[in-house]
Amino acid sequence: MVAQSKIGVAIVGTGFGQKIHIPGFLNHPRTEVVAVYNRDWEKAKAIAHTYNIPHYANELEPILSLPEVDGVSISTPPFLHYEMAKAVLAARKHLLLEKPMTMNGSQIRELYHFARSQGVVATADFEFRFVPAWQLLAEYLEGGYVGKKRLIKIDWLVTSRANPERPWNWYSRKDMGGGALGAVGSHVFDYISWLFGPIKRLCSSLNCAIPQRPDPEAGGELKPVDGEDNILLLLELADGTPISLTMSSVGKAASRMVDEIRRQFREIPGLLKGEGKPDTARCVSISTNAALREMILPGVIAVASPVCVGLLLGAQALGGMLAGSLVVGIVFALFMSNSGGAWDNAKKYIEKGDIEGESKGGDTHAAAVIGDTVGDPFKDTTGPSMNILIKVMSIVALILAPLL
Repeated sequence: MVAQSKIGVAIVGTGFGQKIHIPGFLNHPRTEVVAVYNRDWEKAKAIAHTYNIPHYANELEPILSLPEVDGVSISTPPFLHYEMAKAVLAARKHLLLEKPMTMNGSQIRELYHFARSQGVVATADFEFRFVPAWQLLAEYLEGGYVGKKRLIKIDWLVTSRANPERPWNWYSRKDMGGGALGAVGSHVFDYISWLFGPIKRLCSSLNCAIPQRPDPEAGGELKPVDGEDNILLLLELADGTPISLTMSSVGKAASRMVDEIRRQFREIPGLLKGEGKPDTARCVSISTNAALREMILPGVIAVASPVCVGLLLGAQALGGMLAGSLVVGIVFALFMSNSGGAWDNAKKYIEKGDIEGESKGGDTHAAAVIGDTVGDPFKDTTGPSMNILIKVMSIVALILAPLL
């Protein structure tokens, strides 16, 4: 057997590049990290010494001129990708480009055609395509194991930006390619296309939950954030299958779930290959406990409100509060339960073909899918929760009333 030569790789960008790319390339039998770039020469030198990388520089040109560099992995902030990628391709080096790859579609199309004309490989870092469990899912889907797709629901909730004290930087700015849509959403769009098929249309809502962050380079001054950290997407595939997608980088329980899953992969033999048995009860417990913690404050408010009103304003005020909560709460409960059920049934009505001229995949059906996405939590959770609120306040008021 002829031994395969190693591929010399240069690392450009040492934030995510140092955390993920360098260890990955060092551990792969076919790759060797031969150079590293950082705009700060001292940092480049320190990283090179830490990982025994022979070459380092604070400019890109010296890196690209090295004959031992076969490919370049770019993981700098997105607004720098386009010019750097062009320079890499011009030097006829292969390219691995972190996402979001560029700031717009025209730039990435230009890079694609340039790579082809140069005869080199340029690819995006969509690593989830190479996770064994995901590849197994792709096989199951292609083989029809799960049957006909009716609805795809995706929740991607992480905690990477949940701390409001996390420093302000390029990620906070849309004009620099910041925000969860590029960082996380790019992966989602890729694996939707890979696993389920092309997307026909979509609508979205982007939200920034933490509008300011401290800038350490400006003495901790709070600076505005316009990069989104919450994303709601409704999509329709070319075959008419609806997708409901929720993404957030400011979740609170997700990191504990991720840590637990990683722990199980490390400690349970054969789990990654599908041969071991996961501890699902532990994951359910993490999710349940997180949800219960979030309910502590609303529960305290429901119990304390009648007590405070009764003790401070007297029995008549407590009676007025109780009457108001009953009138308003019952109206809201009925509204949400009935309207949620109506929206849910409207989608089913169209899918059964009971509306002449309308069918699955049409504009009316797409609107009904949106209504169903809102309607399900309306009728199943939000509406019934109003009944619980009314009962708790009523019981507390009845216990307190004789004491006033």
